[in-house]
Amino acid sequence: SFPDDAPDMDALVSNADTAMYRAKELGKNRCVRFDASMNQAMVRRQAIEQALRAELEGGHGLALHYQPLFSARDNALVGAEALLRWTHAELGNVSPLEAISVAEDCGLIVPLGYWVLRTACRDASRWQGRHAHPLRVAVNISARQLGDPQFLEQVMDILREEKLPADLLEIELTETVLMENMEAGAYTLHRLSQLGIHLAIDDFGTGYSSLAYLRQLPMRRLKIDRSFVRDLPAQEHSRKIVTAIVALAHGLGLEVTAEGVETLEQAEYLVEQGCDVLQGYAFARPMPVQQFVELQASH
Repeated sequence: SFPDDAPDMDALVSNADTAMYRAKELGKNRCVRFDASMNQAMVRRQAIEQALRAELEGGHGLALHYQPLFSARDNALVGAEALLRWTHAELGNVSPLEAISVAEDCGLIVPLGYWVLRTACRDASRWQGRHAHPLRVAVNISARQLGDPQFLEQVMDILREEKLPADLLEIELTETVLMENMEAGAYTLHRLSQLGIHLAIDDFGTGYSSLAYLRQLPMRRLKIDRSFVRDLPAQEHSRKIVTAIVALAHGLGLEVTAEGVETLEQAEYLVEQGCDVLQGYAFARPMPVQQFVELQASH
């Protein structure tokens, strides 16, 4: 409204536009009134977008950290999940959630996803041979990346160029990503599986309730979302959900990973339920690649 929110027509329309985008971010179908903090947020998002474009063109602020994955059976190190980290000279530490949100809005999520995939495969190729058995690297894939017509070819090229065996790459997709790309992505996922790449459903239990993809798609693993692990073993509701997920997965011949394991009590309960792989602060925090290589020597 004039003159409370802007001194002239151009600024008024610009601020109304900012409020409209804020309404869209909150889920659409709502009315949002402009306030000055929205402009600050918009300025930051624009700064992040510009910085991210520069990073993808040859910057050095992006990096991957790796959170180790351990066998629930014998505590052996079996692999690591690649997690994005970004430190910028002016913006400081940009959280992965903020960086990915901006990348999705401005169309950079596909090139960012390929940067993550290539870097993870390069690192995983270099750390092979330093451990008693090969260690798999897990990489998250976005809906837009899965929907990219060049996705399959890009994955094959990256594996070949980085000299990483296909069976040492695990691609993680959320339930939402799978359901949004059910028809178009099915062929791609089957081809990836035929190459030997492992496929996992991330954050299982938090997305769509349809189980069709478990029957139709060549998944190898379910990852129990941390929201169910957090209240173990105290909360009965969480115990029942975890027990059901493990039983469902094993009944379909799938392995189960529990993420967000922060206490020994949680780990013990998950082992008792037959969980296959554990991931979380109770075992190790995400770490730079060199630290992960050093960790291999002790496992």
